[in-house]
Amino acid sequence: MRLTEQIAKHVRDLHFGGSFTGSSFRENLAGVTWQQATTPVHSLNTIATLVFHANYYVSAVVRVLEGGPLDAHDKYSFDCPPIQSQEDWDMLLEKTWADAERFAELVEQLPDTALQEDFAEGKYGNSFRNFFGLSEHTHYHLGQIALIKRILQDPEAQ
Repeated sequence: MRLTEQIAKHVRDLHFGGSFTGSSFRENLAGVTWQQATTPVHSLNTIATLVFHANYYVSAVVRVLEGGPLDAHDKYSFDCPPIQSQEDWDMLLEKTWADAERFAELVEQLPDTALQEDFAEGKYGNSFRNFFGLSEHTHYHLGQIALIKRILQDPEAQ
């Protein structure tokens, strides 16, 4: 299996299940209602905000891999649109799943040599660094989501 295929598998496992950590976005978000997703816990970001934030960067990388510019700014990465219904929450999740799958598809189509090429303008290093960093970033926020979900479901966990 080529390295780009392995990276694509890793992205899918992280989002849809089967990851080395035994945890995935889909598994952790299963059964989370829109009310839970938008409930503040202490001074932490909400689950919805963390899902939006993690996917903000996945979506930006997809645009680059599709030939567009890198147009992502940290100052906007937590600007989750209002989630005021189950439909809003489901739309955010569907976008997250679609972007993750699209990212995996685009990465697995790349030759392994593309991983050493500059990503976008090059100031962020090579593509491998960016893809790997995106996975690390997503895992980090997945851990936060798992903890917030646990607190919401078990008030004694607070």
